Amino acid sequence: MKISRNISFGQYIPRDSLIHNLDPRVKILSCLVMIISLFLITQFWGYLILCSFTLGGIIISQIHPKFIFQGLRNILFIIIFTLIIHLFMTEGEVLYQVSFLKITKEGLINGLLISFRLFILILVTYLLTLTTSPISLTDGIERLLSFFRFMGIPAHEIAMMMTIALRFIPTLLEETEKIMKAQISRGADFDSGNIFERAKSLIPLLIPLFVNAFRRADELAIAMEARCYRGGEGRTNYRELKIRKTDILTFAFTIIITFVTSIMF
Repeated sequence: MKISRNISFGQYIPRDSLIHNLDPRVKILSCLVMIISLFLITQFWGYLILCSFTLGGIIISQIHPKFIFQGLRNILFIIIFTLIIHLFMTEGEVLYQVSFLKITKEGLINGLLISFRLFILILVTYLLTLTTSPISLTDGIERLLSFFRFMGIPAHEIAMMMTIALRFIPTLLEETEKIMKAQISRGADFDSGNIFERAKSLIPLLIPLFVNAFRRADELAIAMEARCYRGGEGRTNYRELKIRKTDILTFAFTIIITFVTSIMF
């Protein structure tokens, strides 16, 4: 068993591009608008337009597409599994049949549409995390949730927890790979046997992984206390977020693209 190092989700790649320099609130809201429009579109051409729009954002961000698609390989199984489920579980006109398994026309269409939707959803999320630093992402989420502070909801703490969880995804995956290599060097076997035997062989891997995860959490808590971190109450910001003309134009263009696509398709 191998844990890939090509993990894009949760990482940040610094660049001096238009996408990187956008206000994090604009990028978060644009991402939400794109995700909502994905569930409103019912035709392939609509998904193709949104996919082209997202790929255009990747090109503008100056991030090599190869890096993103290497990260997509890790969730390719989920996309293929979604397609297979719809192929064989949707009733309709039978295109091909093997024993009791039937591939229907409706299943093929729905499977392709939903798989394409999932692909674009992940692509949009990758673009957000790759072009927005964890600090900017925290500031953006906190500003967007600031309205809920009047209801007693701790906006800053929620934003901090979400960002820390997002940031530690690649860290924990890297930790998993280190532990797995250490176990293999001691004679552990994660590849042989059936699915139940493989799952059982992962038990010695989970214990040190949880121990390391709690240790990292404890170290992070100590580091935050050493810097006198006290949450969002009475906290000032070193960088004040300001909406610029470029942010307004970018968000307006995103709204127009998604709205027109959702109406037409």
